[in-house]
Amino acid sequence: MSQTTLLIDPAALRDRFDDVEVVDVRTAGEFESVHLPKARNHPLDRLDDHLDEIRELVDDGRDVVLICQTGVRSQQAQARLADSGLDELAVVDGGVAAWQAQGGDVVRGVIRWDLFRQVRMVAGSLVAGSVAVSIVWPPARFVAGAVGLGLVYSALSNSCAMANVLAKLPYNRPRTTS
Repeated sequence: MSQTTLLIDPAALRDRFDDVEVVDVRTAGEFESVHLPKARNHPLDRLDDHLDEIRELVDDGRDVVLICQTGVRSQQAQARLADSGLDELAVVDGGVAAWQAQGGDVVRGVIRWDLFRQVRMVAGSLVAGSVAVSIVWPPARFVAGAVGLGLVYSALSNSCAMANVLAKLPYNRPRTTS
């Protein structure tokens, strides 16, 4: 299904903030670090688990706005939700980064690395490590090449397999208290 992205500027969201429901599709770890007041955290990789809750908000006449760090994941969430019949959900243009840059209020918690910073760290470590190992074992250079090809594919497809894997790690899940 082809869809046009419905965007809302952070300033426009701030003007309507009391009248909207904000669904943050970043990982629980990112959400824990910083999020918009009253935002609900429904990570992109678990969005289907929250479909009924989001549908209920829409059915109750609430305007639902999706947000992530920069807008990429919330646009992916918007497309997935549109395929489920929820096609009037807006995306915050520029995400949490733009919201903060324009002076929007946030709730801060334990600072954790955002998902794409984690991806850059893992990808960079794999490349650097495989190049170093290739000094004594030349086939290791192919790991660096594979990571490079994965990054090219990620850019072309606007998706990231490594982010999908990292999102499932305990670091990116909600912390439980005992």
